[in-house]
Amino acid sequence: MAYVPLQAVEFAHSPLITFIVGLVAVVALLVWLDLPAFIGLIMAAFTVGVVNTVFVADFGAADAGSRVATAFGENMAGIGIPILMAAVIGKSMLESGAAQRIVRSFQNVLGESNSDISLLGSSTFLAVPVFFDSVFYLMAPLARSMRARVGRDYTLFIVVVGAGAATTHVFVPPTPGPLAVAAELGTDLGATIAIGIVTAIPAAILAGLVYGRWINARLDIPLRDTMSTTTEELQDVADKPTSTLPGMLESAAPIILAVVLIASLTFVDGFGDVVPSLETIRPVAAFLGDKNVALTIAALAAAYTFMRHNELTRSEWADELTEALKSGGNIAAITAAGGAFGALLAASGIGDYLAGALEGVGIGLLITAWLIAAIVRIAQGSATAAMLTAAGIMAPLTGQLEVHAAYLVMVIGAGANIFSWYNDSGFWLVKEIGGLTQGETLRTWTVLTTIISVSGLLTSLILSTIFPFA
Repeated sequence: MAYVPLQAVEFAHSPLITFIVGLVAVVALLVWLDLPAFIGLIMAAFTVGVVNTVFVADFGAADAGSRVATAFGENMAGIGIPILMAAVIGKSMLESGAAQRIVRSFQNVLGESNSDISLLGSSTFLAVPVFFDSVFYLMAPLARSMRARVGRDYTLFIVVVGAGAATTHVFVPPTPGPLAVAAELGTDLGATIAIGIVTAIPAAILAGLVYGRWINARLDIPLRDTMSTTTEELQDVADKPTSTLPGMLESAAPIILAVVLIASLTFVDGFGDVVPSLETIRPVAAFLGDKNVALTIAALAAAYTFMRHNELTRSEWADELTEALKSGGNIAAITAAGGAFGALLAASGIGDYLAGALEGVGIGLLITAWLIAAIVRIAQGSATAAMLTAAGIMAPLTGQLEVHAAYLVMVIGAGANIFSWYNDSGFWLVKEIGGLTQGETLRTWTVLTTIISVSGLLTSLILSTIFPFA
């Protein structure tokens, strides 16, 4: 057997060392020492950065701090304005009664006993043209208002909202993740959408309704103060007569505006080749369809309703919005810190290392793709990075598939959704906006993402066996 220098062996396994150190650091800081989430996540990111200086060739000692700051800034650039505007939307819709008005409309149509189905269907549908985070910003106030209305089942409501949005996020184009994977693999978009819908339905039902009802019977999450809105204020609104609440169209305006504006660019992208005249409005759609702009417009609509229906003076109204922005700033900082921790883990090369280790494993291509995406996701946190990593590795192998390549898109999306935890910014977004503890987030959000992942794999394997479409 050929001699391998010890130094080479250590370097080859350095990403695993970095991952283990990062895991121990984040658990020690957040769980054992119970530090505030932002401080613990930033310290964990610094720790990973120091380890990277030992094992990563182009990672100098001076980079340990600056790369954390850069990663934090990049994450904040992506989520800062949306979360701040989501804080305004949430407070305004909750305290004006708009969210309560929508909840009562759901219940009038489906009945109080089917409140979870109405929330699941709404979040699933909204997530087709809109990013997961935007959907959660819009639906979390409805889940909180539903809890205030019925007086129970907040665990179930937050699970179905998360499950609906997360399922569509990884399976159904034109949601950006599966759309990018489909483009990388060269799959037919129409077939991918059709197979994505069929794959998403059982995953959403299992993770949202089946698991949601099961965990709801065992975990009672109370309604806590969050997004600068107290439980007392929510209950006061829940007790108001419907006649005193905003009208349905005005109440739903922030959600309608956000979805229509963001979807406008998706629509132009999808039908621009078929209807050339749509290209003339692309610049407008690109501006209004940007989530920063769309959520700002939605926030203004929600804030106007808040001022009008609460009979606030302009100075009182401004003070209330400022309180919402303070709450949103804390949430944005925690979410961006979680993303920075994941980015520093990714900088160690853990994604490429694990993907390379699995690339030559002698198992079916669909299962291999799922494993690559799943392990990269757990190691570095980003579902999008996991999807693109797996897609790049599997793209040259699509010719060996004996089934339609759309199934490969499905298993990659499923794998990339598994086990959202501390290194995923989405974990912190759900925790903070939902008003959950770390333990509650692990028992709800982390488990439901894993159920979606496993059920998506199993559904894809069954469908590809019965209907290969090769």
